[in-house]
Amino acid sequence: MTDYGKIKSYDSSKGRGSIMPEKGDEALDFVKADLQQQAAEPKIGQRYGYETRQVGGGVAQATNLQQDRQHDQAKQQQG
Repeated sequence: MTDYGKIKSYDSSKGRGSIMPEKGDEALDFVKADLQQQAAEPKIGQRYGYETRQVGGGVAQATNLQQDRQHDQAKQQQG
């Protein structure tokens, strides 16, 4: 199931960031390898769809992140 959230932070030198879920949970970490469009770096506030997986110790992490371009374009048009 795909969830949606906005990029909270991204450090291009480390290739790591976090996304804040729209459904109100805590921010989830992600790594650049989990971005579907790895050439484009995510920017703070961009909306992404993602899935969740459990990593070491049962910690949730965002994976398969894909930018929601339709949502971002609509926001730009609204001004």
